[in-house]
Amino acid sequence: MASSKRRSIGQVSRQQPTIQQHFDESKNSHRARVSTSPGSKRRKLENDTTMLNSQALASDSMYNFGPNKSGAPTNPPNGVSPKARRISNLGSMNGMNNNGQTFGTKKLVVKNLRPAGAPKTSDYIADTTNELDAALTAIFRDDPPARSNEELYKGAENVCKLGHAADLAKMVHRRCKDHISSAVKPVLAAKADGKNIEILRGVRDAWRVWRRQSRSVQSILFYLDRTYLLQDSKTSLEDSSIKIFRSQVFGVSAIAGKAVEGACELVLADRNQETPDTALFKDAVDMFHALGVYTNEFEPRFLATSQSYISDWADRTCDAQDLPEYIASCNKFIASEMARCDEFDLDDTTRRELLQLLEHHCIDRKEADLTDRDSVADLLDAEDLTNLRALYYLLQRRRRETKLKQPFSQWIDDTGTAIVFGEKGQDDMVVKLLSLKVKLDKVWRSAFQKDRDLSHTVRESFEAFINKSKKSSATWNTDNSKPGEMIAKYVDQLLRSGAKAIPRHLNSATKSSGLTKLDANDDVEMAEAAEPAEQPAPANDEDAEVDNQLDQVLDLFRFVHGKAVFEAFYKKDLARRLLMGRSASNDAEKSMLNRLQAECGSNFTHNLEQMFRDVELARGEMAGYKDKLLANERKPPVDLNVNILSAAAWPTYPDIPVVIPPEIKGAIEDFERYYHLKHTGRKLSWKHALAHCQLRAHFPKGNKEIVVSSFQAIVLLLFNNAAPGDQLPYSRIKAESGLSDVEVQRTLQSLACAKLRPLTKHPKGRDVNESDTFTVNLDFSHERFRVKINAIQLKETQEENKETHERVAADRQYETQAAIVRIMKTRKTIGHQELIAETIKATKTRGVLQPGDIKRNIDKLIDKEYMERIENGKYAYLA
Repeated sequence: MASSKRRSIGQVSRQQPTIQQHFDESKNSHRARVSTSPGSKRRKLENDTTMLNSQALASDSMYNFGPNKSGAPTNPPNGVSPKARRISNLGSMNGMNNNGQTFGTKKLVVKNLRPAGAPKTSDYIADTTNELDAALTAIFRDDPPARSNEELYKGAENVCKLGHAADLAKMVHRRCKDHISSAVKPVLAAKADGKNIEILRGVRDAWRVWRRQSRSVQSILFYLDRTYLLQDSKTSLEDSSIKIFRSQVFGVSAIAGKAVEGACELVLADRNQETPDTALFKDAVDMFHALGVYTNEFEPRFLATSQSYISDWADRTCDAQDLPEYIASCNKFIASEMARCDEFDLDDTTRRELLQLLEHHCIDRKEADLTDRDSVADLLDAEDLTNLRALYYLLQRRRRETKLKQPFSQWIDDTGTAIVFGEKGQDDMVVKLLSLKVKLDKVWRSAFQKDRDLSHTVRESFEAFINKSKKSSATWNTDNSKPGEMIAKYVDQLLRSGAKAIPRHLNSATKSSGLTKLDANDDVEMAEAAEPAEQPAPANDEDAEVDNQLDQVLDLFRFVHGKAVFEAFYKKDLARRLLMGRSASNDAEKSMLNRLQAECGSNFTHNLEQMFRDVELARGEMAGYKDKLLANERKPPVDLNVNILSAAAWPTYPDIPVVIPPEIKGAIEDFERYYHLKHTGRKLSWKHALAHCQLRAHFPKGNKEIVVSSFQAIVLLLFNNAAPGDQLPYSRIKAESGLSDVEVQRTLQSLACAKLRPLTKHPKGRDVNESDTFTVNLDFSHERFRVKINAIQLKETQEENKETHERVAADRQYETQAAIVRIMKTRKTIGHQELIAETIKATKTRGVLQPGDIKRNIDKLIDKEYMERIENGKYAYLA
């Protein structure tokens, strides 16, 4: 038995059988000794019975259920042990009769049988642990272990099952720590005086080797890792290997610091357009993540070096480049930094902190340079939408796009003021203002992405410069608004000439093609932003073109405070169009009137509407007059048409003396008799300067119908009494027409010096002198039968312009006095500054006076005893 046991233990040491195999072998050995034959079973049973009797004490001790009162063990009755009784009963159950004879199959049950040759677990554990230790040594030397991985795995599993997992875990942890501290750490420490990148490469290589070795250890000790360490909340083998490397290697400041510096130097080399080892940096980042030193060691140092580099880059680049170049460099620099974060899988916190550093140094610190008035003005002058859009997006990163308001507003004010008060190009003021507005709308839509604050800036700046007042020769030393006058004249030009008066660059078809070109160069989002609010009208739709242009002009009109100037000039021009039949479209006239009514109210357009009604009423009067002539069967020598106007609604016109030809004078007197019979108590005042005539002329080269003004007609009719070829001197024409020198000169100049010349001046020249003579132009010809001769007198003279401005200025004085009286009547007492403010507010829509002019009107009202001064600098109303 003893020798068998030694062989069994030796066999385990050589082949590493499992514990279950040991027990199976012991049972098979015992079964071979017991189960031989039925006879041997019986003999064995008898021997067992004898042994039980001989070992009664042991059996009694085994089945002793407690001492009796005397302290002796209690035995079963009849002196038979319970085990013998159970065996006897078992024999009866297996076919034994009362005579002791057996029959059938017999079954033998043996109890409390122990294996004879169980191995010693302590020796097995020690041998297995030694083999595992030897395997670790081989792995750390990068040599293959003596045993296969499967055998090592089985040995580790057996050790764990035998309850020695904790000892095995301690042994593995000690061996790993000893290896790093004795084999890895000294090698890296010896390189600590080298270059940072080389130290980083050494740490990276050591980490790679250690990861490979630790994975081999984990594969062998997988059962230990999963059944003991994880279930008992112990540190896993993988985490333990990471901690050991981190504590032993990165615990040395010289190694850790230089490794981190090496990674930062790789980033710096990449920023300087060098060729760094990108694979090394990527491995370093992964190593920092795996070791858990990324957040505490690498990230702070990386951000610190990045801040220094970014700050220096921003200062250097901003000083060396202009605004467009700096914007492009900033966008490129930020994009490259973010691309590096994505390429090397840097943490989101690193990306976020780095982006904040970039935006702070490139945008916040350079805000003054990015919003420099002159630099932004250069971009706006050049209409550089691409760089303006890039500038807006760059500032929008830090929510500083509103900082563009000041330079944007200043540029609008400077540009608009130069247009309004420029000595040259006053006649093109509205066209320039419309071009400026179109340009600003394009910048706002495309570059500034319809920013609401910048939209307010455009309107506020436009309103500021367009209402600046300056006493100059252009306004005849009054405070009148020059833009109001020029807007009225531009509208008159549109309504007289239609779409032909619209400049090409303001035409909607041209603007549409320009937007299409812009959209082709921009992305889809920018194309949608640059799309106008309304689709442009077709190029051949002149009415739509005029309506679109009137809308644009009305936008300018909304900015004008002094609408009284616009009203005066618009009324005068409207009267000319209505009386001379100069309107290109009645629908356009009515459309403009409706726009003004919607914008300014019915009080503003009351007189304008009355002018249209007067024209309609005059047509009715003439229809009645002609019906009467037909009823009386009278045919006048001329076809007379008269417009009867209300003096209050129409502009005032001077009475110019003129000698009316007899045939025309007779027709006028006949109409006066008809009108006075129909309307008693009314008086007609004839304005011959506003009349126009149609004359039938017979020239040698053909008959023509000439459309001329009344003064032109009077001069031409003088030649009916002259013989062909006779020359009429200037003095005779003046005497017989009754016109002044100014009117005679302008009339003769339009007839003899213009493009169409029914008269010939002698001598030839552009100016008319008192010594000149005139004859009928016998060579006059034209391809059309009906010819229109433009009259110079229809153009506004300097005297008329001055008169209009002075009348508007005088009316504003009266309006200001009326506003002051209304305010005093309501407030009774009021301070000086408050009265000035209230007066400006009340007269804002008609045209505001300067505070000095308002004070002079207050003094006039005090002289007229509408108000008086009281104590404390206040005024009191006098009823």
